[in-house]
Amino acid sequence: MESFASPSPGIRKDGRDATAIRPLQLELRVQRNPEGSALIAMGGTRVLVAASVEDGVPSWLRGQGRGWLSAEYAMHPRANPTRQEREWRKGKVDGRTMEIQRLIGRALRAALRLEALGERQIIVDCDVLDADGGTRTAAINGGFVALAMALEHLRCQGLVSGALRTQVAAISAGWVDGTPMVDLCYEEDSRAQVDLNVVATASGEIVEIQGTAEGAPLARSDFDKLVNLALEAMPALFKAQRDALLSLSIDLDRLSGKEAP
Repeated sequence: MESFASPSPGIRKDGRDATAIRPLQLELRVQRNPEGSALIAMGGTRVLVAASVEDGVPSWLRGQGRGWLSAEYAMHPRANPTRQEREWRKGKVDGRTMEIQRLIGRALRAALRLEALGERQIIVDCDVLDADGGTRTAAINGGFVALAMALEHLRCQGLVSGALRTQVAAISAGWVDGTPMVDLCYEEDSRAQVDLNVVATASGEIVEIQGTAEGAPLARSDFDKLVNLALEAMPALFKAQRDALLSLSIDLDRLSGKEAP
């Protein structure tokens, strides 16, 4: 595969630099009932996320004194230009949906000290209202915020302390028309020669990378360039998460068991 071209400013349909994420908005407490809820918009993609706390854990974890987190992911029938049938009408969850909700679950479990939860489970529901690429990464970014809200709810009740291990975010990166780019919209993603989803912590540790070369194999050096590009874009995501939570006086250091600076 050819080496990547250098990113050029203003080359994308929406005028973004190849290294820039889409406009990001986070609205919190959009639902009354969940312990944490957020509506995240990244460009034209919007995902409603709810974090619900339940007493008890799956049967295979009972008696171990530690908690669990799982995720569910679904597309609204009109998240795309043409209506799609709801999956329950098909009688099963398809492979793509299962893959995505497992990714979200793994990403958000990496943010937790499960032993600090006690025998409680947090279920993170992610419903895509509008899809324009990057739905799984948006779900993780909004999911972390909803999760932090749920942890704050438990902390304020005196039930949980120090359950947050680290801050987690996700971004896509791809090679589109000879140029490496981050945060691909659908139109870019659909013609990308390489597409990665990168999940990482605020300290730069990798949680997971999903990637595919759609045609020719990907050179290791080009893979590293894409991962670095994704990691360089993430500080903006972490800042957006922190700022949104601070608007509710939720401090991540406090959730980690540290004193606020």
